[in-house]
Amino acid sequence: MADGRIVCFGELLLRLTAPGHEVLLQTPRLDVHVGGAEANVAVSLARLGRPAAMVSVIPDTALGYAARDELRRHGVDTAGVRTGSGRMGLYFLSAGAVTRPSDVLYDRADSAFALAAPDLVDWEAALVGASWLHLSGVTPAIGRRAADAALRAAGEALRLGIPVSFDGNYRAKLWAAWDGDGPVIVRRLMESADLAFADDRDIALVLGERFDDPDPATRLRNAAAAAFDAFPNLKRIACTTRRQHAVGHHELAAVLLMRERDCTTDAVALSGIVDRIGGGDAFAAGLLFGLTGGLDDQASLDIALAAAALKHSIPGDFNLATEADIRAALQGGFDVRR
Repeated sequence: MADGRIVCFGELLLRLTAPGHEVLLQTPRLDVHVGGAEANVAVSLARLGRPAAMVSVIPDTALGYAARDELRRHGVDTAGVRTGSGRMGLYFLSAGAVTRPSDVLYDRADSAFALAAPDLVDWEAALVGASWLHLSGVTPAIGRRAADAALRAAGEALRLGIPVSFDGNYRAKLWAAWDGDGPVIVRRLMESADLAFADDRDIALVLGERFDDPDPATRLRNAAAAAFDAFPNLKRIACTTRRQHAVGHHELAAVLLMRERDCTTDAVALSGIVDRIGGGDAFAAGLLFGLTGGLDDQASLDIALAAAALKHSIPGDFNLATEADIRAALQGGFDVRR
């Protein structure tokens, strides 16, 4: 696959987190991080040395420029980040602990991204030199204009012969805030995808089918077979599988399914999790890093899982791990590096 830039399209957000493991406003302080599903992928790719570009819309305010500049600081090309009327999209996070799960509160209504015209981006120009376009199901969930913009981006990439990477990322809380038909819109986006990050639940949702086999691996393979039948353009489906012993103690593995064969990994034990937000985006970036760098499917999947695992050790939405960090993680070294 071509080693050109990977273009990511979605909303830049500010994340406001209760300190430590407090619930929101338990004490009157919030920690601020820049995030957003597609931005997380762009930053992770840039940190890994891949050319990555972000296309988005931010408000013409100090908050918008701070978010844009944080991506730029990590090496992401932000020439495609436009300004528009509206506010900065926010989300609030209370990190879970022991048996209390983490909780997300969205505050994204009437953001500059949500209000932007669907035809604001000249996609033919934005995709010049691109090897991939990366989208996620978060973007269409924001509202009608964002959904139309995502569909337009996917359609233009398909027309130009640029492969689309699509992360299902179904956000029920966002879809519930407007009258969009989430499964139908997500299905239309998945129709454009060469690579889909989705599990059997995502596939069941968009296809309107049930996959009930009691064995999780069989259930996933049955769902993947149905997706490959439904989406002729689709070549790969990837996902992580997670076993949760407690909020801070998980086991994470990964699967890459293709029409003729599958790749799997062993599970990685994650104890003392620092921050799991953005782990799926780190996984997506790791797989794209491998595939665009000429690695085979198994090596790409191994890197993707290592990237996702490392993200659980890093506060904030962004995975700041480098390729050297991932290679070291794959070798299992835990000694202090001096």
